[in-house]
Amino acid sequence: MRINRLKLTYFRNHESTEVQFAPHLNLITGSNGAGKTNLIDAIHYLCMSRSFVASSDRYVAHNDEKYFMVEGDFAGEVRSSFKVSCSYSRGEGKGIFVNDSPLDRLSDLIGMVPVVVLSPEDLKLTSEGPAERRSFIDSMISQISPKYLRDLIDYRRIRKQRNKLLQEYRGPQSTLRTYLEPWDLQLVGTGSRLIVKRAEVLERFTGYLSLQYQTISGLNLKPSLEYQTIVKELNGLDEIKKVYQEKLAENFEKEVEREQTIIGPHRDEVVFYLGDMELRNYGSQGQHRLFSMALKMAQLFYYSDELDDLPIMLLDDVFGNLDQEKTNIITETLTKHSGQAFITSASERAFKKSQFDGSEKNSWFDVSDGVVTKKY
Repeated sequence: MRINRLKLTYFRNHESTEVQFAPHLNLITGSNGAGKTNLIDAIHYLCMSRSFVASSDRYVAHNDEKYFMVEGDFAGEVRSSFKVSCSYSRGEGKGIFVNDSPLDRLSDLIGMVPVVVLSPEDLKLTSEGPAERRSFIDSMISQISPKYLRDLIDYRRIRKQRNKLLQEYRGPQSTLRTYLEPWDLQLVGTGSRLIVKRAEVLERFTGYLSLQYQTISGLNLKPSLEYQTIVKELNGLDEIKKVYQEKLAENFEKEVEREQTIIGPHRDEVVFYLGDMELRNYGSQGQHRLFSMALKMAQLFYYSDELDDLPIMLLDDVFGNLDQEKTNIITETLTKHSGQAFITSASERAFKKSQFDGSEKNSWFDVSDGVVTKKY
């Protein structure tokens, strides 16, 4: 998959910007605050319906403007060409359009244009709490499995309704158990399917992670991961459902006391290791950085093998803390990969002019105060 044209209107510091991109490597340089990240964040909007930088759409509109628009022309193997646009207006919210027809649900966009983002924020994946890793796993699987995404959305809805019942009910506990039964049945069904799919994907993903960490780091330390969920042994969907139901029954009084659902995949953890060392608690800053980069590069190649269309890769200011050797390894890996990639950098020193000058596959852009100029 690739994006050929991007048009921004009142998007962050881009008042009116239109860019034609190269099909392979697109380097975007400029000083900090010039608008480099905004370009690739706009691409992310068209792939995932949200920013990977801002916490809310209302912070994205340019200066005092009340709306923004992002438009992109895409092409791939499965769908030869199509247009995606995202509009936001304060008071009316956000809309996603494909070939000018509105999508009924924002979630319908997920997976249409698979995307991988590598940014300094990825350090949170290895250094912070389980929620960061669950979010990464859910996002990764959702782009390749519409069924998983549907189950994930349903599970969140069911848990929300179940929590509301736990919070608001004030009658006898025996009656509450009866009221919870239909919600428990739905929770167990969708939650068990999420667990099975997570385990299946993570088992395959481990091989990609190991290869990419060794490629980037040059070290013999073997990375691995451990998926921790409600069952210790994953012996099939029926067994997971049985254990799930038993644990809900065992923890009924705790859930009543806390007024929330405490059993299920929303409490899962993924533990990362380097050799025998648990990375989160004992890894150095350099090990965290290399591991998080390996996670995203592994995602790129995992998608490339799983999907009919290659994903788009977005790298946002990731070379600032890397030595030249590691920078060369990543750029060479992207050069050999057939997909489209976007690299933002405040420094030009790490890149070779010869790779872009006169090339039909690669382009180099300079950004200054929201104005984009093609350099090569």
